[in-house]
Amino acid sequence: MKAVKQAVIFLALVCCLAACKKNEPEAVVDTPQTFCNPIDISYRFCLDEPSRREAADPSIVWFKDRYFLFASKSGGYWYSNDLVNWTFVETSEIPVEEYAPTAIAIQDTLYFLASSNEKSTLYKSSDPLSGKWTIAREKLERPVWDPAFYLDDDKKLYLYWGCSDVNPIYGVEVDYKKNFSFIGQPKELLRADTANHGWEVPGDNNTRKKQAPWIEGAWVNKHNGKYYLQYAGPGTEYKSYSDAVYIGDSPLGPFTIQAHNPFAYKPGGFAAAAGHGSTFADPYQNYWHIGTSTISVKHMFERRLVLYPTFFDEQGTLHATTKYGDYPMIMPKKQISNFEEIFPGWMLLSYNKPVQVSSSIDSLPASYITDENMRTYWSAQSGNAGEHVVLDLEKTVDVYAVQINFAEHNTKIFGRQKDIFHRYTVEYSDNGTDWTMLIGQSKSETDKSHPYFPLKQKIACRYIKLSNVQVPDGNFAVSGLRVFGKANGDLPAKVTNLQAQRNANDKRSVTLTWDKAANTTGYVISYGLAKNKLYQSYMVYDATTVTINSLNAKEKYYYTIEAFNESGITKSETVVE
Repeated sequence: MKAVKQAVIFLALVCCLAACKKNEPEAVVDTPQTFCNPIDISYRFCLDEPSRREAADPSIVWFKDRYFLFASKSGGYWYSNDLVNWTFVETSEIPVEEYAPTAIAIQDTLYFLASSNEKSTLYKSSDPLSGKWTIAREKLERPVWDPAFYLDDDKKLYLYWGCSDVNPIYGVEVDYKKNFSFIGQPKELLRADTANHGWEVPGDNNTRKKQAPWIEGAWVNKHNGKYYLQYAGPGTEYKSYSDAVYIGDSPLGPFTIQAHNPFAYKPGGFAAAAGHGSTFADPYQNYWHIGTSTISVKHMFERRLVLYPTFFDEQGTLHATTKYGDYPMIMPKKQISNFEEIFPGWMLLSYNKPVQVSSSIDSLPASYITDENMRTYWSAQSGNAGEHVVLDLEKTVDVYAVQINFAEHNTKIFGRQKDIFHRYTVEYSDNGTDWTMLIGQSKSETDKSHPYFPLKQKIACRYIKLSNVQVPDGNFAVSGLRVFGKANGDLPAKVTNLQAQRNANDKRSVTLTWDKAANTTGYVISYGLAKNKLYQSYMVYDATTVTINSLNAKEKYYYTIEAFNESGITKSETVVE
């Protein structure tokens, strides 16, 4: 009898466990490590008014088995082992309040140089994790703005600089064994050519044709014996801010423009722009481009950082992939050959979805939370605990990741301060009434304004609720509550009737039109100089036409278009010349 009772109890426990297991979120098989732009670091409040955050003009270098990231006006720098998780080093021993800092690793020493119009001082450290630096040279032979170093295979060192709407990019060889003295005179390496290079014309969509561009942000890579001199333009406040590249046979040229340009360009989507950055290889020999994304609402220099996979094709063409570049991407643990290997297919589930909020300021409505525009934001009437956002995904979907993009409204913070935090919770629900905790940050000790949370287990839900516990200052405000996953519905229809009309009076410009595809959230136009080299992209939502003004006037282009929705992507086999 005792054995029978034990068997009955055992069976009951099995049934209970099975029932509980059935109601648990389904595990994501082999959950990859992912990231999402803008990158998730502690963006600092600037020292001057208005109160806003900034990081821009990034340089990443590999030193002693770590990446080191330097960016403008950040109060220090970051290091990482994986390009995803970054640790901040605060220091006052180098000029971290200057713009466009750069670094170079030479043997067991890391050297640091920032922009200056008065005196360029070079610093060095054998232990940058400690924040300790000393002066390597008090004053270079001339002050430089937007500097960048390149150390060649023969151990010769070169310095590049330039940031102007008049002057060119310069370069010179430097003898680091003799106190970093210049060898010879600086050379002019490149100038703007707006008559042929549409991407150099200022404006969000390269339309300010009478305005001179800012040409800046040099960086050099070497690949298969060729030297790639990249530069930024037309201005950091524009969505068209991008990096283009010239190629030469020696570190100081002469250089010839690469036909495919700009090589890093992202005018559409949530995190727009990709200019003034650095290109580097990881330990698996994958290349990456880290650049600057624009907000430029509170101030022209209100900016963030973005990271994109980058490739050299068989002919040596350098190109960064920015397609779906502000959706989650996998950080690879091996060498990859294309973007598809690191795109998990997690689609945006939150675009233009209904939002209910605890309160709002009339001029900053709740609809801005889901409009996929980092330049707009909703603000609650206060920064009090309990202010909240309820996002209705309109049907039950599989959620894999959440990105929260906070916006500072009515803040009075200046500089990097201790004990300021974003504290909040994220819950999910099937009915909008009964809530389950998803992300608990009510006791967070970090101040991150673009936190990204890939879930260890995907969850099926309809509603997402973001609730404030504490803000650093001012009002509880959000520029984007972005939810990624799969809706498990029908894919969009194929796009038909794509037409490309090159402007006969201005070959830098093309207008594309197409028929609206059923069941579609948006479109991505891919284009390039050959049918198998459609390296550039342009993302649009709720539109069936776009004018692109960033072309090379001397080149022929090919175009294709794909439709996407919450369930996935439908590509087209049609390529239009």
